[in-house]
Amino acid sequence: MAPDEIQALIREFVLRQFPLAKKRQVQDNEHLLENGIVDSLGVLDVVTFLEERFHIKVLDEDLVPENFKDIETLTRFVRQRSSAVEG
Repeated sequence: MAPDEIQALIREFVLRQFPLAKKRQVQDNEHLLENGIVDSLGVLDVVTFLEERFHIKVLDEDLVPENFKDIETLTRFVRQRSSAVEG
């Protein structure tokens, strides 16, 4: 799957799942955690979405704020995990 397709799917999920993201029309490089768009429970929703939609495994050690910073970061994370699964 192309990076822009991954990013579009993640963006669509974030806008659908988190009302503040939709209200603010969050940008792909906007901090999701720092700006209160996604909280700690929301991270679990994101993890579930990523695992189910992209068939990747999010490990316990992956659950750090740096991996959930913004939509662009989530896209890179999915690409890294996808290539690890493929390779």
